[in-house]
Amino acid sequence: MTAAHSATETNPVLRAAPADPALAAAHFRASLAFHADVSDVAAALAAGGDPGFAVLDSRATGAWDQGHVPGAVHLPTALIPEQAERLLDKGVPVVTYCWGPGCNGATRAALALAELGYQVKEMLGGFEYWVREGFPYETWQGREQRAADPLTAPADAADCGC
Repeated sequence: MTAAHSATETNPVLRAAPADPALAAAHFRASLAFHADVSDVAAALAAGGDPGFAVLDSRATGAWDQGHVPGAVHLPTALIPEQAERLLDKGVPVVTYCWGPGCNGATRAALALAELGYQVKEMLGGFEYWVREGFPYETWQGREQRAADPLTAPADAADCGC
């Protein structure tokens, strides 16, 4: 028995073999068409001018009031079919977000928008990572900002490796 064969039988990571590199490249390229990183969204919004996309917060009103991305459109997922065309331009891509990685609300919102004909991406990490990375957010009381969590936003962005 070869060492590689033995490792795939006992190692849970390699039990299912990694994909062929060309197939993996296609998968990850496609993933980037569906997802946006919190840092990339923040950088595009901070650059000033028209970022070329709208940001949509799909959470309930209570969550929106606790804090949201500045400039985001508030449209809970359940209301997308009846209100999206009034609030969003179909010619402008939309980036959806919800609470965080443990919530699929942004995915459901993205699906609802895509079914209506919008170009859409989901912001990975959601509002949780927006705040954890130290980006400013708005509440009903005004603009707020917390210190960045060093586990999600290294002091030197080059440390991330992104």
